Amino acid sequence: MRAGLALALCGFLCLSLGDSVTKTLAGEWPGSAVAALRYGFGLLGLILAVAFTYGRKGFVCPRPWLQAARGGAVALATFCFFMAVQAMPLANATAIEFTNPMLTAIFSAVLLKERAPRAAIIATIFAFAGVLAVLRPEVARIGWSAGWPLLAACGMALLIIANRKAAGAAPVLVMQLLIAAFAFPLLVLAAAVGHISGAPAFHIPPPDWTIFARCALVAVTGTTAHLLIFLGTTKASAPVVAPMVYVQMLAAIGIGWAVFSEAPDLMTLGGAALIIGSGIYLWRSQRSPDLGGAPD
Repeated sequence: MRAGLALALCGFLCLSLGDSVTKTLAGEWPGSAVAALRYGFGLLGLILAVAFTYGRKGFVCPRPWLQAARGGAVALATFCFFMAVQAMPLANATAIEFTNPMLTAIFSAVLLKERAPRAAIIATIFAFAGVLAVLRPEVARIGWSAGWPLLAACGMALLIIANRKAAGAAPVLVMQLLIAAFAFPLLVLAAAVGHISGAPAFHIPPPDWTIFARCALVAVTGTTAHLLIFLGTTKASAPVVAPMVYVQMLAAIGIGWAVFSEAPDLMTLGGAALIIGSGIYLWRSQRSPDLGGAPD
């Protein structure tokens, strides 16, 4: 289990780096287009990596509906979070996405028919109280767009569950190729529909070389992150791995403050603390044998 936690921790750190690069694109390119191009780069790199490592034997698709679910989940999470970090402070968006451990526990009960422990219900109630605290200034400032990170958290929770179900179906590198192959067309479609809609938040102007370079960097960090998170979920249960996302909070606060001059207010910090505390409580409860936690 410790190996799974360490891998997931490194993965979420990589996500923090990519998030900060995505935020630098605010006002230059919409999050929808960044997400599509990021997965375009990632898909190309993974095709080359699989071809070099496995040859034709690597291009397989076991359990295609499950792979499609993985791709759809990561497309939802990426699209929504990239939109979020461009619309609100990085720390606020990251804090709200931290509800994914609680959502993972709830979705596991609904989709996998796993027993939802009382701790999951308690943690979810307190976590969403924290979400309301963090969203308070953002709803007033940007309206419905404040809901982007909550949708991203739903996508991430579904991804963690699908990863767990898909573990062992193919080599890890092939599994990463499959998730990118299904996510990429969905993200391109979402970006195109958004651009055609005429909504300013989705307008895609002609990019310059720096946009391509930054999207490529986001692709490298994102692909590496999801690879590490997937490896983590194969070595520990989904609810145990999910709380490792909390390392992003420290990184998001630090980067937001130092690079983007986004100092969080006390209400945001209090809400984030409530969300993180709920996740830690849930995580500790999962370690208890009578609640079905994974052994050390």
